[in-house]
Amino acid sequence: MGKESKFEGTVIEFIGYSIIAAIIVTFSLGIAYPWAEVMMQKWICRNTIIDGRRLYFDGTGTQLFGSYIKWWILTIITLGIYGFWLFNKMTHWRTKHTHFMD
Repeated sequence: MGKESKFEGTVIEFIGYSIIAAIIVTFSLGIAYPWAEVMMQKWICRNTIIDGRRLYFDGTGTQLFGSYIKWWILTIITLGIYGFWLFNKMTHWRTKHTHFMD
């Protein structure tokens, strides 16, 4: 049987990180969204343990930025239709950069 899985983050931490992310995105007019996304994902992974193994996230805002711009352009060109694919694209990117600490 597997070891314990749990999330150790607190509501106060979540609120703090969410406020910081919102400020970053708002003051950059959305351009810094990739860096806010990475900040949140790192917090989530840092506080997640699956089968006794902690996760870590190695993605960077710079890595996500190119895809982010491309996805925005495709969404605009297709009059929003490409937006339906964005959830899967972001989930794929997050998963690709999430690992177990060993």
